[in-house]
Amino acid sequence: MNRLSHPFGPLFNEESRVLILGSFPSVKSREQNFFYGHPQNRFWKVIAALAGALVPQTIEEKKELILSNHLALWDSIASCEITGSSDSSIRNATANDISVILDNSKVERIYCNGRKSHELYQRYIEPAIGRPAICLPSTSPANAQWTLDKLIEAWAEIME
Repeated sequence: MNRLSHPFGPLFNEESRVLILGSFPSVKSREQNFFYGHPQNRFWKVIAALAGALVPQTIEEKKELILSNHLALWDSIASCEITGSSDSSIRNATANDISVILDNSKVERIYCNGRKSHELYQRYIEPAIGRPAICLPSTSPANAQWTLDKLIEAWAEIME
């Protein structure tokens, strides 16, 4: 099992109000050097539905969708040992320092995309910053018991 470092930085601007944290980029995301790169991950479909927008296809369209809706993206993990894209294989994780986002934006609420991200957030990040995060159901294709419609319903609170 190789130790990998997060290959890209956070996506946010000074108007971001909601931070969404994944766990660690999938193989496809690492190849694309951008968030939620696996075509079966439903993240972009969920965000587009909530924003009343078309599903973005390019990285530039994805950046625009996130920033124009006052969202921010990053991951809980800065580096870890991982097999492929499997969250359950993550070992020896080191947390990302999210203070760069919090200090340079208007983030009021923090959400985690899935249990692994939330577990690591609670273990490493929350004690350092003293701010809780809300766990949302994972948009990963591995979370097959959640339909797209159920995900959209559960994720709706990020836009409130």
